[in-house]
Amino acid sequence: MPEQQFLQFAIAIAGAAALLLWAVRLVRTGVERAFSHQLRLWLRRSSGNRILAASSGAGAALLLQSSTAVAILVANFASTGTVTTGAGLAMLLGADVGSAMVIQFLLQRQEIMIPALLLLGVVLFLKTPTARARQIGRILIGLALVFVSLDMIRAAAVPLAGSPGLLAAMQYLGQDAISAFIVGALFAWAMHSSVAVVLLIFTFVAQGLLPVSAAVAIVLGANLGGAFIAYVLTMKAPYKVRRIIAANLVLRGGGAALLLVALALFDYPLAWLGQTDAGRVVNLHLAFNIALAFLALPMLGSIQRIIETGFPERQDQSALLVISSALDEAALEKPEQALACSSREILAIGQRVETMLRAIDSLYTAWDDPLAKAIEERDREIRKMHFDLKLYLARLHRQVLDDEESRESMDHAALAANLEAASTMIARNMVMLARRLQRGNKAFSIKGRDEIADFHDRVLSNVQLGLNVMMTQNPDAARELIVAKDEVRDIEQQLQRHHLGRLREGLVESIETSNIHQETLRALKQVNTSFSMIAYPILSKSGDLLASRLASDDVVEDAG
Repeated sequence: MPEQQFLQFAIAIAGAAALLLWAVRLVRTGVERAFSHQLRLWLRRSSGNRILAASSGAGAALLLQSSTAVAILVANFASTGTVTTGAGLAMLLGADVGSAMVIQFLLQRQEIMIPALLLLGVVLFLKTPTARARQIGRILIGLALVFVSLDMIRAAAVPLAGSPGLLAAMQYLGQDAISAFIVGALFAWAMHSSVAVVLLIFTFVAQGLLPVSAAVAIVLGANLGGAFIAYVLTMKAPYKVRRIIAANLVLRGGGAALLLVALALFDYPLAWLGQTDAGRVVNLHLAFNIALAFLALPMLGSIQRIIETGFPERQDQSALLVISSALDEAALEKPEQALACSSREILAIGQRVETMLRAIDSLYTAWDDPLAKAIEERDREIRKMHFDLKLYLARLHRQVLDDEESRESMDHAALAANLEAASTMIARNMVMLARRLQRGNKAFSIKGRDEIADFHDRVLSNVQLGLNVMMTQNPDAARELIVAKDEVRDIEQQLQRHHLGRLREGLVESIETSNIHQETLRALKQVNTSFSMIAYPILSKSGDLLASRLASDDVVEDAG
C-alpha cells in the first residue's frame, strides 16, 4: 500500500471513528437529559424481580446506547442499598443484551433516514420551546450522525480491499485468536464503547477487509473491554457497588473467553447466525449476551452468595483519611484566589449534603441508629464548615474588593446558607420524621411509600444537577435547574392531592402517617429549592434571570 494511500485511510478511519463516538455520546446525552428521571424510576422499581430487572436494564441500555451508562446508574442505586447485589447484576446482564440490540437497530436503515433524521432533529432542537423536545432533537441528530459515520468508514475502506499488506495483517489476526481477542478488549477500552467497536468490525467484515475468525475474536474481546470500562469507573465506589460490577466483568469477560476457546476447539459453524459474514459476527454478539443472561438469571441467588462470600464487606480505609478545609488563609490577600477557595469549600458542603440526602430514604424503610447518628454528625460538620466559611468571607471583605468580587462573595455566603439549610432539613426534620414513623410502628401505604421514594429520587437527581451547575457555571444547565425546580413544586402539590385523596378513601395507613407523609414531601421540596438557588447568580450574570418570569416568583416563594 502506498504511504500516501495508507495515511489517507488512517485519517479517514480515525475521523469516522471520532464521529461515531461523538454521535453515540450525543444520543446518550439527549436521553439522559430528557428521560433521566424516568430511567431511574424504571430501574429502581424493577429491582424486586430479576426478570423485570433484566428487562429494565435492557430497555435503559437501548435508550442510552451504552451498558456502561446503565452500570453507573445501577452503581448509584447499589450505594444507597436501593438495589441488592442480585438485582443489580440482573440489570447489568440485561443492559449487556440491550447494548447488543442497539447495534442491530443501527444497522437496519434506509437511505432516506439520514436526511429525515437530520431535518427533524434540527427543527426540534432549534425551534421548539421545551427542553425535552430539544433533547429529542439532539437524539435524532446523533442517530443520523451514527449512520453518516458508518458510511464514512465504508467509503474509506473501499480502496483498500485489494491491498496485500493490509489483507496480510488482517489474515494474521484471523490465525491468532488470542491476539485478536486482546485487540478487541483494548479497542473497546480505548473507545469507551463496545457498541462503536462492533459497528466498526461489522463494516470491516462487510468490506472484505477482515476475516470472520478475526472479527469473532475481536467482538468477543470487546465484551471483556466493555465490562472493564464500568469496573474502572467505579473503582472508588463503595465495596458493595464494586462487587456487582466485578461480578458482571467476570461473567461477561469470562464467558466471552470461554466461548472463544469453545469455537476454536470445536470449529463450530456459524452459518445459522446469518446469510452474510458481517451479519453472523453481529448476531453472534447478540446471541452471546442473550445466552449469558439466560444462563445466569436462574442462578442469581447462588451467584449472589458466591459474590458476597468472596467479596465480604470491609472497612474502606480511604474513609480514614481526613479531608482538610479548602479555605486557605494565605489566599486572603489575593481575592480571586480566596474566592476560588470559597467555591471549593461550598462544593464540598454540597457534596456532603448530597450524601445525607442519598442515605435518608433508607431510614423510612428500616430505622438504623448508627446511620441516623452519622447523618446528624454530618450536619454538625456542615454547620461548622458554614461558620468557618462566613468568617473567611468576612476577613476577605477587609481587603479592597471590586464590585464583581464583592458580589461574588455575597453570592457565596448566600449559597452556603442555603446548603446549610438543606442539611438541617435532612438531619433534623427528616430524621425526626423517620424516627416517628418507626417508633410508632407505622408504615406508609404502598402507594404513599412509592410516591415518597420517587419524589426523593427526583430531588436527588436535581441535587446532582445543582452540583454540576456549581462546577461548570453553565447557563443552559442553570436554566434546566430552574425548570426542574418548578417541576418539583408542581409534583409536590400533585402528591399532596393524591395523599388527601387516600385520606378521603379512609385508607388506614395513610391516616396514621398523614403528617409524616406531608411533612416529608415539604422537606424534600425545600431541599430541592436550596440547591436550585445555585442557578440564580449564574443566570443573573448571563442576563437570563431578568428575562425569566421565574425570577420574581421564586424569590417570593423562597422568602415565604
